Amino acid sequence: MKKSYTVDLEKQDLIFSAAHFITFGDNICESLHGHNYRIRCVVTGELNEHQFVVDFVALQQALKNISKSLDHRMLLARDHPTIKVQQGEAEIEVQFEDRRWVFPLDNCVVLPIGNTTAEQLAAYIGQKVIESDCLAAADVETLEVFVDENEGQWGACKFDLSQRSASQ
Repeated sequence: MKKSYTVDLEKQDLIFSAAHFITFGDNICESLHGHNYRIRCVVTGELNEHQFVVDFVALQQALKNISKSLDHRMLLARDHPTIKVQQGEAEIEVQFEDRRWVFPLDNCVVLPIGNTTAEQLAAYIGQKVIESDCLAAADVETLEVFVDENEGQWGACKFDLSQRSASQ
């Protein structure tokens, strides 16, 4: 019988405060606002030779580094179909239809996502976890990242990493 094990990580220091806005449909754009986002991460897989799925400390550190890079920033979607983001020398100009915002460059993070929804932020964070070395020695089957933007309002993204494990 095959067993699968889970590591579920949600800590008080995996929080970041950031501003954003998203679009609903083709021409509805919400107002600029912010959240105190929380991150939760669930990893499933086989036990390694030391009898754990993944090193809690390494995973927590990777998530801390990611959350720190987003903390106190304006989150902008680089790949949005109708929001145009233009980077200048010292500022970023954002335009949606007849609305325009200008932000200091060092206050922004331009993300390779289509909209700054909780689900897309979870996908971005998950990809960054995968790119870090915290899962390198693990036999991970799935990685699931949850982003809470409003005390119980979660978006999530689940990555199937079973093929990655088999190819290592």
